[in-house]
Amino acid sequence: MTLRSDVAELLAGAAILDDALADEHVRSSAYQRVVSVTAASRSRERDRVIVATILRDPDEMGSKTAVVALVDRIAKRVTGPAEFRRWSAELLPEIDQLTTEAYREFIRRRIHDWLFYLSVADGHVPTPVELAKVTYWMQRVLAEQSTSPEVLALLAGSGCGKKIRNIAKDRVMSHSQAARITL
Repeated sequence: MTLRSDVAELLAGAAILDDALADEHVRSSAYQRVVSVTAASRSRERDRVIVATILRDPDEMGSKTAVVALVDRIAKRVTGPAEFRRWSAELLPEIDQLTTEAYREFIRRRIHDWLFYLSVADGHVPTPVELAKVTYWMQRVLAEQSTSPEVLALLAGSGCGKKIRNIAKDRVMSHSQAARITL
């Protein structure tokens, strides 16, 4: 199998025109459409093959971006950290095929961040040490989306940036004011 035939099959399966093979920008856009179709599917059986095909593209920046988008979408669909851990473990050998270490590490960190997020959503209250191991991006996501007073208090006190700490403080205060109003 060649990259051309693999990508053509991938694009044909997502009803995307073959002209994506000629231009990296068109391919990148096509990969985003493939990711959208793939993530919306109930079956996770072809995810590894799709990721492997995308990651063989010589435009590693575009392929990394598509894989990160898939990781993000799947993380939002899974039922919990165990399911996401199993799913992402299938991708790790494919991710290791990227030649650019920074891209491999970026995807691995995104997976780690989502595992952290999912465990927090599942009720785990992290320690400051655990919080320090996730990216600024994930700390901000948690500060903006968490409804746990404990997690927000942790972010308010131990978030890695002033903006994160302020968002968390504001949300803690608004939650405590809302609780006082309803009492």
